[in-house]
Amino acid sequence: MIYLIALAALILLGTVARLAQKGDGSDEPLTVADNCSTCSGINEKCEQECMMEAATRDIEYYDDEELDAFAGKRSDDYTDDEAELFREVLTTMLPSDAKGWNRSLILRGINVPDQVKDELLLLLGE
Repeated sequence: MIYLIALAALILLGTVARLAQKGDGSDEPLTVADNCSTCSGINEKCEQECMMEAATRDIEYYDDEELDAFAGKRSDDYTDDEAELFREVLTTMLPSDAKGWNRSLILRGINVPDQVKDELLLLLGE
């Protein structure tokens, strides 16, 4: 699993490097904050940089190891009981941890159940 994440990070890094050489025509400089909690979602470059950074580090768990059992499951295939496991983790975390948790799930190949997505998006927007 670590090898797949490292390979994906290398491919993404190569793509970003190639695009940086070509330039995207914008004069907007890429600014990445010291930590990724300041990415607002408006600047896609910031989000990409933070995902690349997260892919090179160990995956951070939010006391949710039991969710690894759902890796690869489609977001619309969850039962209400399974979705409740995600909701329980989501409602017990600090709102400021929502972005990190979402990144953690992405890196672990876990899709958020459709039943919980609206609640997660509300926290991500705060």
